[in-house]
Amino acid sequence: MSRSRFPAPRILGSALAILLIVALGAAVWFWRGTEVTVSDAPQSFRLSNGMEVLAIPDRRAPVVTHMVWYRVGAADETPGKTGFAHFLEHLMFKGTKEIAPGQFSRIVARNGGQDNAFTHYEYTGYFQVIAKDRLPLVMKMEAERMTGLQLTDAEVLPERDVVLEEQRSRVENNPMALLQAEMNAALYGDHPYGRDIIGHKQEIAALTTEDALDFYNRFYTPNNATLIVAGDISLDELRPLAEEHYGAIAQRAPTFVRDRPAIVWPEEDKRVIRRDERVNQPTWLRFYPAPDYSTAGARRGAAFDVLAEILGGGQTSRLYRNLVVTQGVAASVGAWYEGSRLDAGKFGLYALPRVGGSLADLEQAIDDEIAALLAEGVTDEELERAKTVIAAGAVYARDNQRSMAYAYGEGLMTGLSVDDIHEWPNRIRAVTAADVAEAARAVLDGSVSVTGELLPGGGA
Repeated sequence: MSRSRFPAPRILGSALAILLIVALGAAVWFWRGTEVTVSDAPQSFRLSNGMEVLAIPDRRAPVVTHMVWYRVGAADETPGKTGFAHFLEHLMFKGTKEIAPGQFSRIVARNGGQDNAFTHYEYTGYFQVIAKDRLPLVMKMEAERMTGLQLTDAEVLPERDVVLEEQRSRVENNPMALLQAEMNAALYGDHPYGRDIIGHKQEIAALTTEDALDFYNRFYTPNNATLIVAGDISLDELRPLAEEHYGAIAQRAPTFVRDRPAIVWPEEDKRVIRRDERVNQPTWLRFYPAPDYSTAGARRGAAFDVLAEILGGGQTSRLYRNLVVTQGVAASVGAWYEGSRLDAGKFGLYALPRVGGSLADLEQAIDDEIAALLAEGVTDEELERAKTVIAAGAVYARDNQRSMAYAYGEGLMTGLSVDDIHEWPNRIRAVTAADVAEAARAVLDGSVSVTGELLPGGGA
């Protein structure tokens, strides 16, 4: 969830991209560095107040991307007060003692920069892209709103209405978002991953200014934050700036230790069917439980990515070739692995039937392809194609400074180390056919699943 999340670095099929855009709980596809020299490797240190600092050198232009990440997200909210992480993201653009309400982004823009923010289940982040010589300015501004955010009912309550309108437009008025919300609830149960990042409407409507200040003071403290600067800068250049602007900020609360309920997976397969008169074309979805990157380990996590690419990563994938091109039962089909979570990941499939086709025939065809993959494994050609596509995506993503900063930030927020992220392309290249077969058995063979159908017509 973000004010306008920047594009995912990895190229997705258009239908899947639409599904993921409307899936408020879905993670941004993750780029994990590329093959760079040791001298290009990011470097980090920690300020005395506990704030982590990471520099990612990229000398191609005198521009930097400055990001501050907080280790708190939608999955950390107090029951009964859902939506708070995202709500506070909005409120952080209100005023401080030195910056009048609504002026933060205008100051950045007047200095030739861009800024925005994003909220996920595990984190909330704020960033500015700006000329290197304006980096001290945005660091000063970001440090000020880490300590001196000023909130009153006059600012908070109208912004709460803005968030409620966002909830209506992104969830209530979006049949696919409603279906995916029900499927996530069916898959994750009472765990926070089972609800939307934006929160429940009635709970958002009850959030108060006092609630906002309590949340801000509890979580927006330097020992719960990570600074990432990517671009025309080294750690030696960044260190004095970080110490000047963030180093003197006192801790306002203890370092946050998460205490979430364990995920209890469904004991049997579930099916969610939603009918909506706003729908013209039926859609089929399926979610499987899967390990997240940090618990899967480097080798298995990479294998899940390669499996998703082989199965449904594009027009050369197995599902697309067999179901769209050869059999003609699908208009579009794809697969993805979502491992950037702290408590568990998810493996997903989606498909659109050909015009006039049935979802039952489509589902049977998908099940047949999964059975064939489990029985026969993958070919060397499929394996090499998938690894090449993923590696190429990493190279393209490196062209985008924000994508670099985001990838390292997301990895650090979800249990990975800088080395894990930096070495990811090499781990993709090391995946074998046996690794992919094991990954397929882990998520597709005998695992419970939640299948969703979005159909034209009235009633849910």
